[in-house]
Amino acid sequence: MVTVLDTIANAPRLRHPEKAHKPDQEVLRKPDWIRVKAPVSKGYAETREIVKSHKLVTVCEEAGCPNIGECWEKKHATFMIMGEICTRACAFCNVATGIPTALDPDEPARVAHAVKQMGLSHVVITSVDRDDLADGGARHFAEVIRAIRAATPSTTIEILTPDFLRKEGALEIVVAAKPDVFNHNLETVPSNYLTVRPGARYFHSIRLLQRVKELDPSIFTKSGIMVGLGEERNEILQLMDDLRSANVDFMTIGQYLQPSKKHHPVIRFVTPEEFKSFETIGRTKGFLLVASSPLTRSSHHAGDDFARLRAAREAQLRKSA
Repeated sequence: MVTVLDTIANAPRLRHPEKAHKPDQEVLRKPDWIRVKAPVSKGYAETREIVKSHKLVTVCEEAGCPNIGECWEKKHATFMIMGEICTRACAFCNVATGIPTALDPDEPARVAHAVKQMGLSHVVITSVDRDDLADGGARHFAEVIRAIRAATPSTTIEILTPDFLRKEGALEIVVAAKPDVFNHNLETVPSNYLTVRPGARYFHSIRLLQRVKELDPSIFTKSGIMVGLGEERNEILQLMDDLRSANVDFMTIGQYLQPSKKHHPVIRFVTPEEFKSFETIGRTKGFLLVASSPLTRSSHHAGDDFARLRAAREAQLRKSA
């Protein structure tokens, strides 16, 4: 039996040469709707102290997230495990690339203690890519999940993982640890992959998300993209269909912001009205939840979104009963 995924997986990988990064390209001025205040609150300072005292890394800092002030004020943080150095060099990402250090066996316990000290009801755990490890860091992810479960059993756990490309059996290890939400971001449309995400493969990522559902249908699946990288509207709509063909529950869409002049330029700033239309279209395509706005990020409002996800699934089950 030939599935939709079989068809798209065998399709040629296209590239738009006009989208390639031009070092001398003009840096666009940020519109008013994308501007945020500098973090100065007491809550922000307290969260920063907890993170530093536990010698932990957060993607909030490493990726220069614009929502760090808002999230840290509420004592929300996304922990980035397995070090600060990534084995890949994506054109959009501000995380350092190089040769990573060895895994820290004490890290799962430190993360769990920080989650407990911060009183988190929902936590997001992500990581750098670790292509240097035989399992891509899958066992470390599982150990972190188990440590959090032991320390705070009521905390729901969301993970944002690498693609585990060419790591046989890695995904199964992570899914067996039973996170509540499994997130893996596509980041952009397939025509941008050679210039934006050259170390990844679009259809491998689609298949990864589909496989999670096959292994454990109770786990919510989630994926996100950035816009403003030169993609066409129809490409975004096709990407939505690809995610739905993999039974993905939740999609996030946010504005790409260029971390430095060395990174891929912002081709354009998408308007709030366009983001709203993507949300509406995504819901009609069958996602349980779509978060779409200029400042939307994978883990922004993750706890509130998880509650909305559960409510949407319950409503869907009642409707089909």
